[in-house]
Amino acid sequence: MDRDEELLRGRVYGTDHEDPHPGPRPGHVYAELVGGPLDGLLLDITGWARDELDTGVALPTELGRYGAGGRAMYGPRPGDRSRFDWSGDSP
Repeated sequence: MDRDEELLRGRVYGTDHEDPHPGPRPGHVYAELVGGPLDGLLLDITGWARDELDTGVALPTELGRYGAGGRAMYGPRPGDRSRFDWSGDSP
């Protein structure tokens, strides 16, 4: 595992790389991102409506196929909303 991958593990998506506590916060609900460029990150889904949870999300990332400005597409795993599976990248 390279240094970039190591930094991503156990982190919440969107936290600053300089944050001394980039992990989960008490009282929040998280889904693990599985596969793709954000594999292993946690996505804070606290307060998401049911339709948002069912739809999934396009997360901005520079780590995907399209680099800066690209998005990684993740959707809830059937029967397990605690995991969002990667379905591809988009520009």
